[in-house]
Amino acid sequence: MPNEWYTIQTLSGQEMKAEKSLRKRIVEEEMSDYIQEILLPMEKVVEVRGGKKTTSQRKLYPGYLFIKMKVYDDERRLLPEPWDFIRNTQGLIGFLGGERPVPTPDTEVEAIKAQITEAEESEKPKVNFEIGEVVKINDGPFQNYNGAVEEIDAQAGKLKVTIDIFGRSTPVELEYWQVEKQ
Repeated sequence: MPNEWYTIQTLSGQEMKAEKSLRKRIVEEEMSDYIQEILLPMEKVVEVRGGKKTTSQRKLYPGYLFIKMKVYDDERRLLPEPWDFIRNTQGLIGFLGGERPVPTPDTEVEAIKAQITEAEESEKPKVNFEIGEVVKINDGPFQNYNGAVEEIDAQAGKLKVTIDIFGRSTPVELEYWQVEKQ
């Protein structure tokens, strides 16, 4: 039976710890014959903290890992070694499908990998803005001004904010990280 993708449920907030533990145990217990690949989909998110732009990672599928592995033999009988290995790894709850793990279709995993590639190429803001919302500008020549969001360009990560300068409404284009919600 060839290796197939499986979705593994993890303890909430323990995805990275579980992945690290899995990778370590694969080497220690020589499970590389059964486990081919581990996937923890992440994306970059940007936020402003204390007036500084910071980039962090956010899980695309919180509570889940995807593992390409051999779980069944050629007669579709459950193999005890990989089954026990997953069940006894700290931070993992178990397979999606329970006692009879159901493979995740390759098309779904390819879509997830495409989503990861797309997420690596761009930074998403940690906060989402709405038209009409009042924001405070943290950076640039209009720092400390307040304004209303007029347009949102999510692809470019930019906002058009109208601020009041010398008694006139003036539209200003800003990047997400240059403003914060009021």
